[in-house]
Amino acid sequence: MLPYPQIDPVAVSLGPLQIHWYGLMYLIGIGGAWWLSSRRVQRFAPEWNKDKLSDLVFWVAMGVIVGGRLGYVLFYDLASYLNDPSLILQVWKGGMSFHGGLIGVLLCTWIFARRNGKRFFELMDFIAPFVPIGLGAGRIGNFINAELWGKATDVPWAMVFPTDPQQLARHPSQLYQFALEGVALFLILWFYSRKPRPTMAVSGLFAVCYGIFRFIVEFVRVPDAQLGYLAFGWLTMGQVLCVPMVLLGAGMIAWAYRREGASASA
Repeated sequence: MLPYPQIDPVAVSLGPLQIHWYGLMYLIGIGGAWWLSSRRVQRFAPEWNKDKLSDLVFWVAMGVIVGGRLGYVLFYDLASYLNDPSLILQVWKGGMSFHGGLIGVLLCTWIFARRNGKRFFELMDFIAPFVPIGLGAGRIGNFINAELWGKATDVPWAMVFPTDPQQLARHPSQLYQFALEGVALFLILWFYSRKPRPTMAVSGLFAVCYGIFRFIVEFVRVPDAQLGYLAFGWLTMGQVLCVPMVLLGAGMIAWAYRREGASASA
């Protein structure tokens, strides 16, 4: 068993002002995405300057934060937030939904694309390779907060989390998700998108890979206490939300290459 590194969730305290690591992880994710996207933006839109790219990053960040929070409220714990709506603003305590954030990003990207003369999926294909940076940073934030831990296990790298009332050795599922949704997904999309691909293919690959990675990790991650398992003693809300992602993503990839093939033979 590995010792859990006791990291104070509060990174900096300035009197009554507290800056949490969880919030800093979002800044790292957004900043990293902006830096890497600036290296590719000229290939995507030569007419764009840094201000235009900054506008895009701002819109996407708002989609992540607002959509992620509202998604968690709607998908995972609606009753608690209806009982005390002020909890919605306490984002430093965690409680963000990837699927809600994805919906927020899709909506904000659609609006930005219409305002800037870009096709929606062209813009999504440009954005997709940078999303895992934020996903990975967010999972590190979950680990520091000692939340979203895994099931009890006897693997050598198991950890006892201070927030676990049972104090059992558990899978550090946050780190699994960091490795898959952050590192592996980034590498797959970054190298795949280095060459020109049919419009929609990069977005489809993101949906397929994320959905598969998340579905797998859910088998060793403890579901949200207020929901538990939805069926069969193992099916979680995260898995339910990932199934349509994988199917839709696979359909997008197939359609993208079929359309490219039809165009080439025309």
